[in-house]
Amino acid sequence: MFNETITELISSYGYLAIGGLIALENLFPPLPSELILTFAGYLTLTTAITVPGAIVAATIGAVAGALLLYLVGTFFNREKLTAFAQSKVGKALGLSPEKVEKAENYFLTHGKTASFFGRFIPVVRSLISIPAGMSRYSLPKFLLFTSLGTAVWNTVLIMAGHFAGNAYQEFLQGYEQIFMPVVLAILVIAGIIYLLKKRKAST
Repeated sequence: MFNETITELISSYGYLAIGGLIALENLFPPLPSELILTFAGYLTLTTAITVPGAIVAATIGAVAGALLLYLVGTFFNREKLTAFAQSKVGKALGLSPEKVEKAENYFLTHGKTASFFGRFIPVVRSLISIPAGMSRYSLPKFLLFTSLGTAVWNTVLIMAGHFAGNAYQEFLQGYEQIFMPVVLAILVIAGIIYLLKKRKAST
């Protein structure tokens, strides 16, 4: 049902849906960019959507989502984020003052690498934007390397969907029946482990 909703949106709204969904994927990592972009590539064979147009729309959407998270990060200076990390909510999210310092120092040293290669990794591509803003990493550089990394990732997936052609339907079925259950199982197991550790720590 979830996958059908995504495919219907892209079929109905074309470039706007591609850009919007990829922007949301940056804000809400559970949205599968792999599904969105490969389907967009498939539609270049059956609709007026073009490969260059799909790549541009997806890249604009991804950069917009990353920029929003970067701006959110700018409101969390070291003091605010450290205070948040020490709160109950921050601890529940696995944060700590040490991790805050580590994230800030990492972006001051490896900003280019993180901004570029982080776009190839699910979930990470969403999370890296906040510490980038928090560390006040150069916005022009952040946008440049985010755009480059995102464009490469989008091109690979859109071209994969384009060349897969009718085989895309088999991919979609396999994605829904195999990949998503595996991801959900991992999340459930991680949640159980976290609760067990928390319970053990409180005893």
